[in-house]
Amino acid sequence: MSDLSQQQCEACSWDAPHVTEAEISEYRQAIPEWQIMERDGIMQLERVFTFRNFKQALAFTNRVGDIAEEAGHHPALLTEWGKVTVTWWSHEMKGLHKNDFILAARTDEVAE
Repeated sequence: MSDLSQQQCEACSWDAPHVTEAEISEYRQAIPEWQIMERDGIMQLERVFTFRNFKQALAFTNRVGDIAEEAGHHPALLTEWGKVTVTWWSHEMKGLHKNDFILAARTDEVAE
């Protein structure tokens, strides 16, 4: 388990502070396989996980859904045969918050 995944998510609203460049550099060390994408001017964390079949991909999707529900913070999930694309970002604030990095770290753990 990473230290990042053990941190608590904070309540996040539209006016919450976005992560700084220094924070991004620090947090990415715990989640090196995640990419930062920008879509419509919104920074997002994204990673593709691969599996042997659809059943494994769907089971992983459900595990990610469980951690999302527990945190009250929900990613975009694209489940396909043999792969799942997970995209975290803070919808209300239209960007990245520390919570996104925490949940990306937790996602890595449920993939193991």
